[in-house]
Amino acid sequence: MRRSVARPDEFLIALGEVIHERRIHLGRSQQELADLAGVHRTYISDIERGARNLTVTTVSRLAEALDVTPSRLFRLADDKLDVLVAAGNH
Repeated sequence: MRRSVARPDEFLIALGEVIHERRIHLGRSQQELADLAGVHRTYISDIERGARNLTVTTVSRLAEALDVTPSRLFRLADDKLDVLVAAGNH
């Protein structure tokens, strides 16, 4: 059974965690990811904390820099959100 629609901030937190995990998996620093995506390092920090509402353009740039598709980032974030909700961390 699927959960009800999450609040936008919950999804942003899950997406930020996915981006952080993928960046670490690739062995990239926030600065390296920022350079590859054409954004500022502090913006990456904000994204990873779920403190920024990303545009589609930014998601596309980040996905490319993380060697995944934008749809994969969203699916991973959705899966992570399911886990967080099941654990009561929402």
